[in-house]
Amino acid sequence: MIRLVDVTKVYRSGAYEVVALNGVSMNVETGEFVAIMGPSGSGKSTLLNLIGCLDKPTEGKVFINGVDTSQLSDKGLTELRRDTIGFIFQQYNLIPTLTALENVELPTIFKGASKLERRKRAEELLSIVGLEDEMHRKPSELSGGQQQRVAIARALANNPSILLCDEPTGNLDTKSGKAVMEIIRKLNEEEGVTVVLVTHDPSVAEFAERIYKIIDGVITDVS
Repeated sequence: MIRLVDVTKVYRSGAYEVVALNGVSMNVETGEFVAIMGPSGSGKSTLLNLIGCLDKPTEGKVFINGVDTSQLSDKGLTELRRDTIGFIFQQYNLIPTLTALENVELPTIFKGASKLERRKRAEELLSIVGLEDEMHRKPSELSGGQQQRVAIARALANNPSILLCDEPTGNLDTKSGKAVMEIIRKLNEEEGVTVVLVTHDPSVAEFAERIYKIIDGVITDVS
């Protein structure tokens, strides 16, 4: 499902260069749960952004479902992100003026779903993450753990086959973080969603089937 071949990412600013990734290759199979672990600045978030087609490699290839993403137009990349990939970030990125229900509906609006379809889908997803009684509340009226569950529901709105998670428990206490990870694991095991998760926390990485360790832009270990 996901394949990276000799991927390098270099950021340039004037005469300075920063090598964020250096010749990374990896495979993630359909339905797998993979964690990418590393310290701050190791390149793990850059790697996730390349998998999610939010950025392009300086060298190398990224394949999603057998498609060479470097050959896609901007429109093709947008459609791939919209239809195939769901994103969960450390910052919940919810729109504060919208209710939980309206936040979850947003991706389906961009896909052109009818009002009835998107309302039904959002209600189903909020029920899955245990927020059926909170769907009409705004983010400021929800706890951090609840906001992250809204973010999970929103990421699933267009029924993606791949879920990318960037430090999804980073702003949560231990109990809330574990609850969020249980939801993500359940989606992987019961719905077959492929999960790639970035974390620096070993207790979070333990939820994954395989762990890639990355340091200074290089994968040093796979377990």
